[in-house]
Amino acid sequence: MARKKLVGTITSDKMDKTWSSAWNGWSRTRSTKIREAAGKTSKAHDEKNEFRVGDRVEIVETRPMSKDKRGASPG
Repeated sequence: MARKKLVGTITSDKMDKTWSSAWNGWSRTRSTKIREAAGKTSKAHDEKNEFRVGDRVEIVETRPMSKDKRGASPG
């Protein structure tokens, strides 16, 4: 089975070995079927602290690193 992937932009790198990213997409409402802008933020693990704010990244589905963090790779 293929792993889920999301492409986003880093919005914060102030935490040690962790960064926060935002990704945007589209969704449709159930009743009217109108497209709406949808987005979400998520945290990911960065062992080497190599990513900076504004970098494009790909968040890949992995085992949880902590309560909030998931795996990531450069995008």
